[in-house]
Amino acid sequence: MAETIYDVAVIGAGPAGYTAAIRGAEYGLKVALIEKDDKLGGTCLNVGCIPTKALLFNAEIWDHLKHAAEYGIDGIGMPALNWGAVMKRKTAIVTRHIKGLEFLMRKHKIATMKGYARLTGPANDGVHTIDISAEGGDGAAGGSSPLKAKNILLATGSVAKMLPGLEPDGRILTNIEILSMEEPPKSLIVIGAGAVGVEFASIFRSFGSEVTILEFLPRIVPVEDEEISKELTRTFKKRGIDVNTGARVEKVEKTATGVKVSYTDSNGKPQAKEADKVLVAVGRAPNTQNIGIEKSKIELDRGFVKVDEAMQTAEPGIFAIGDIVAGLPQLAHSGSMSGMVAVAKIAGRYYRPVRSDRIPGATYTEPQIGSVGLTEAQAKEKGHEVKVGKFPFAGNSKATIVDSHDGFVKIVSDAKYGEILGVHIIGPQATEIISEAVVAMDAEATVDELMFTVHAHPTLAESLLDAYGAVEGMAINA
Repeated sequence: MAETIYDVAVIGAGPAGYTAAIRGAEYGLKVALIEKDDKLGGTCLNVGCIPTKALLFNAEIWDHLKHAAEYGIDGIGMPALNWGAVMKRKTAIVTRHIKGLEFLMRKHKIATMKGYARLTGPANDGVHTIDISAEGGDGAAGGSSPLKAKNILLATGSVAKMLPGLEPDGRILTNIEILSMEEPPKSLIVIGAGAVGVEFASIFRSFGSEVTILEFLPRIVPVEDEEISKELTRTFKKRGIDVNTGARVEKVEKTATGVKVSYTDSNGKPQAKEADKVLVAVGRAPNTQNIGIEKSKIELDRGFVKVDEAMQTAEPGIFAIGDIVAGLPQLAHSGSMSGMVAVAKIAGRYYRPVRSDRIPGATYTEPQIGSVGLTEAQAKEKGHEVKVGKFPFAGNSKATIVDSHDGFVKIVSDAKYGEILGVHIIGPQATEIISEAVVAMDAEATVDELMFTVHAHPTLAESLLDAYGAVEGMAINA
């Protein structure tokens, strides 16, 4: 029987990997998808994007229930939180979408294999060989088997970074452990105020936890526009979250009942805080260890894989997509698009390179954050003569209806030509309405053109129309 040679072998079944596999099959390619874990979906579906957003939705409903009488809902009395039901719903959502992925693999006739995949060296006569082992990545627990493919896509994702000397357990948590707690902690210290840190801070504050944030940098959500960071800090403090920036964590130790974090504050003074749990959310590292990269010409930059505009590495026939790519944001949607670019290149189809300045950021706190393009500071650093428009959600009718007035829309534009350089939103449904800004920037629409785009009323998206007008000092509702 002839040996199967796949057109594409995808290593890793997270958003980058499974999207690439499906699109490759849609192009008519023979595709294999290799995943080391028991379930498809990677970090995002299993212990990342999807379960956290499920909890955030629960937290939003819980916050509304606290004010049920204001919405004309009587007879509820004092709501009681059923954490078991919250976790059951979260798990059901994840399970449903895992089954959905399994169905899509069958539908598209994608060969799905469980195991640890490793590169074995350059291609031989245009065909690569991948070594697949049952456990541990070295074949020690049951041997290994080869798989042959003309092209390989590395989509091995990322892992949570941990502070030196610490190991995750029942009290010291990463994004994995915090999603399986038996009950919300009475108190929680969050180390790191990027998207993961602030989302969990928002979730557990809604559920009644006393939350402290410790961020080493001068502001929380440091990749966002400075005014966004300032507004989130304001709203978090209003919600009772203790926000500490410029805080250097010196030591994390267990106590009789929880954890104690010693840190130096922004004034250089030693401080200490105790809590039931501590979440370490200091970023994610590329998962490029023990996959055979050393046997190839692939070039690394601090563990990240260097690629060209088609996601090709320095080793012919090997591509890298998703969280392991140097210069690409570690976001599910950027990973998915990079996968679609790679298989389009392999299939000889049209593609556009992924532009990092066109990838929207989405942070699902309360209030939400959505952003794309350059911050005001970045635009000025690049030499643009900047013109800014801001519109507060306090002037938006739909924001009043949904009882969410905090935040604003900020447009950063080029003063000479009216080009949209960046859009930054903090407020209700910011993660949804930011997509309009991505489309506008992709279409190279100017402020003048966008001021005449008709938006339905009343909608939160109207805030963008007012923000475009605000660039010229002509917002209608402010």
